[in-house]
Amino acid sequence: MGHRRHSTRQDASRHPSAFAEGRRLRRDAERRRHDRRLTRRHSPLARRALPWLLLLPFLLTGLLSVVTLVLATTFAIGLTLAAAAPLVLAGGIAFHVVRRKVRARSAGTAPLPGRPASRRRPDVVWGHARDRFHTLAAAYAAHECDAMSVLRLPALSDVTVPSTGRFVDAFAHAQALESDAYPGDDHAAQFVKAVDAAERAWRAAREAAERIRLSGLTPAERSTVERVIKLLTTARDSDHEPERLSAYSRARSELAKLDAAGTVHLPRTARVALDEASRGALPA
Repeated sequence: MGHRRHSTRQDASRHPSAFAEGRRLRRDAERRRHDRRLTRRHSPLARRALPWLLLLPFLLTGLLSVVTLVLATTFAIGLTLAAAAPLVLAGGIAFHVVRRKVRARSAGTAPLPGRPASRRRPDVVWGHARDRFHTLAAAYAAHECDAMSVLRLPALSDVTVPSTGRFVDAFAHAQALESDAYPGDDHAAQFVKAVDAAERAWRAAREAAERIRLSGLTPAERSTVERVIKLLTTARDSDHEPERLSAYSRARSELAKLDAAGTVHLPRTARVALDEASRGALPA
């Protein structure tokens, strides 16, 4: 051991330049390591911020996605509220109205009635009813005086038909109450009521006659009635005097047979009108 140390001192004293060079190299290496540590510790800001700069686009993209999602959700909620607003308003109004009615009933009070319509003067109402009765009488007379109308709707001239019998009674009642001047409130009210009933009975009688027509006749009777209708149509429309005269004569003969057999009752007014038309068709 002592011999090895002694040998090392001898080598150092023998080669001093080689040991000095080694110490210099060691010092240079230590200095470079120290400089690198200082460089890493005091590096520029750009080098330290570089990782954050690389991460910044991803951070911005994520933030933009979050903001977009929040805005879309807010917009959807706004649209939903806007669509539901009318329903909510209507429901609130209905709830308020129902609650007021319930409270009014609970309190034993009712809403104030609306203002009643102004009452028409009784004499004006009577005058309108009188005009309506005259219109009804004219329609009834037009049927009773027209043989062709009687043949088409024989039930409307047959008082044995219930609807026709009710009309004749209602018409006679209104006719008995008619007056030329205003008869007073009570009598006028009765007349107005009678005219209303007569109009309803007339509509019902016409509807029944339209349904019945010639259904109550036998085929032979129905054929005779249809033949008389054709004769009356020819007599009314023809411009040839002999043809008209012949048509009226044959029609009157056929109608007399139908009336005698009780198939069709021809009112007296219709017979008189037919006779007048027949005489008017004869040559002068």
